[in-house]
Amino acid sequence: MSDAMNVIGGKLESCCTSPMTGFYRDGKCSTGAGDLGAHVICAQMTEAFLAFTQLQGNDLSTPVERFNFPGLKPGDRWCLCALRWQEALDAGVAPPVILSATHAMALEYVSMDDLKQHALSPE
Repeated sequence: MSDAMNVIGGKLESCCTSPMTGFYRDGKCSTGAGDLGAHVICAQMTEAFLAFTQLQGNDLSTPVERFNFPGLKPGDRWCLCALRWQEALDAGVAPPVILSATHAMALEYVSMDDLKQHALSPE
């Protein structure tokens, strides 16, 4: 995992450690054989995306103490499932992404052009 690459060809950077994100809860959008949802896109949450994903059956806003999950709010960064980000894009509510913290595997699910158009800042 330590030598994972991001979508812009560099070393995968941290997405967020507060709250701690990533499939492995290591702060990075690292992935592996057990990550069936491909949690590889580092995104900054928006109110529109959080409402959208809740309607899809994945409530990321409500804290879940038994999983030590604080619940997300707009502005938080989180490693999203690539297909959920694509669904949000198709619905017009894709949250902005952090390219340097988005795993290269994301390109198996979404286009680089779409990621660049939704980049939080030019990288």
